[in-house]
Parts: sequence; C-alpha cells; structure tokens
Amino acid sequence: MNLLKVWTAIGMLVVASSTGDILLSAAMKRIGDLDAIRTEHGFLAVIRRVASNRLFLIALGCLIFSFFCLLTALSWGDASLVAPASASLTFICSAVMAKFILHENVDRRRWLAAALVCIGVALLAKSN
Repeated sequence: MNLLKVWTAIGMLVVASSTGDILLSAAMKRIGDLDAIRTEHGFLAVIRRVASNRLFLIALGCLIFSFFCLLTALSWGDASLVAPASASLTFICSAVMAKFILHENVDRRRWLAAALVCIGVALLAKSN
C-alpha cells in the first residue's frame, strides 16, 4: 500500500509539473521578449506583464502543486526512488506534451532518450 501511495504522488507530481512547464512555455511565448519589454518600458513593466498573464498564473499554480506532491512523495518514499523517477518521468511527459500540445519538433534523439529513461524508471520500480 505504501508503494502505491508513493507512485500516486509521483504520478500527480509528473502531471502537474509537466502541465506547469507546458503552460509556462506557452505563456512566455505569448508575453514576448522580456528583454525587449524591459528595454522599452522598464523592469516593472516586465513584472506587470508576467504577473497579469492568466496562463502564467495557472502554470505557477501547477508548479506549486507539483512541489507539494514532491514533498509528499519524499515523506512517503525513499529519495533514491522519488527523485530520479519523478525527474525522468517528467522529462518524458513534457516531451510528449510539447510535441502534441505546443506542436514542437521533438527529434528522434529526444525520443530515444525518453525510451532509455523509461527503461531506467522500470529498473528503479523493480528494485523496490
């Protein structure tokens, strides 16, 4: 039962973190070049532009939630499982979401890396 709780927390962490990353990327593309905004309107304009973007705020909420999922997973399981599993699964989930939601070009090398990460996570899961 404890291992199920750990993997549930890791799963929630992966989904929340990847969603936050994808939304954050989309928000920053909508906001534009922060250096150009700073040069033209000043640093406070950058803060206002970012802080007033709804997509950015939703992304921030997802990333905060993922942090608390990480804390929960670490309180239930070993760091030697939680840290690498969550990081590697987030990498895979983010690559899939970037490809299909943001329509980014994810080349074969990245897919191969994701496949190798899957193998590593499977080895981690079997060791517990």
